[in-house]
Amino acid sequence: MMSREFETWKRPEGKTLEEWITGSRVARLEDRKYDFDALKFQADYDPKYRRAQMRYMGTGATGISADTNTVPAENFTFSTMVLPAQCEGPLHLHDDVEEVFFLLRGSIKLFLEDNGEKAELILKERDLISIPPGIYRGLYNYTQEDALMCVMLGTSKPQIPTYPDDHPLSKVKRN
Repeated sequence: MMSREFETWKRPEGKTLEEWITGSRVARLEDRKYDFDALKFQADYDPKYRRAQMRYMGTGATGISADTNTVPAENFTFSTMVLPAQCEGPLHLHDDVEEVFFLLRGSIKLFLEDNGEKAELILKERDLISIPPGIYRGLYNYTQEDALMCVMLGTSKPQIPTYPDDHPLSKVKRN
């Protein structure tokens, strides 16, 4: 008997392999659009937090509860994110999951914090970083061009991230 978590991997009765794979396991760029509303509550607080998610597998940790235009997530979520010039992803924490950033285009400054120790590094095109659970991370596009990155979270349904207590977004409520 197949465990419930892997049921979406099983081909449905009466479907050819091609129908099953192309109908539920392929996410094409032509069918995606950037979702600037996924993190709109942050940009509403301050436009410097404006960024967009384009979901491919699962819904990530942005608080989107469902997106029927994605491949079902079993073990991780995968999206692309555009970080406009001079915008930032605020310092936040995923205490339940590893997060991976792979920079496709542009350059960003990444901030890390763990138990009071801070680090910052520059990621450039085709650089990757894997951030373990429990470490604060934030990003800033210090350039004049949009940065485009892949974002992968190591679970099918990540918890919504939290912000440091002294960060203004820790007090902002999602719409």
